[in-house]
Amino acid sequence: QVQLVESGGGLVQAGDSLRLSCAASGRTFSNNANAMGWFRQAPGKEREFVASITGTGGSAVYADSVKGRFTISRDNAEKTVYLQMNNLKFEDAAVYYCALRSGSQYASSAIRQYDYWGQGTQVTVSS
Repeated sequence: QVQLVESGGGLVQAGDSLRLSCAASGRTFSNNANAMGWFRQAPGKEREFVASITGTGGSAVYADSVKGRFTISRDNAEKTVYLQMNNLKFEDAAVYYCALRSGSQYASSAIRQYDYWGQGTQVTVSS
């Protein structure tokens, strides 16, 4: 079993920056073998892809809406994945979830390919 715990959410103003963290634990977790991703869900909307990173951290993919503003990274020694969010916009407000692909090291935007999820952290952006 793998446990994922997000942190770093909060209330910010439009244009501000925020960094989210996701700490992974559990005896089945294997650093380099597991791609990880960030997703978000705003009230009344479906959960959507934000960013994903390969098991080694060498490659990442992003949703068009966050390209150039958000950066995903990981520290496998610390079993932690980060999401640096710059120039936040009102429409970025959501609950942010990290997720892990237990069977693949390749980044993916498909929700169904992730097996483990954190509990989420709230990001609120005021205009």
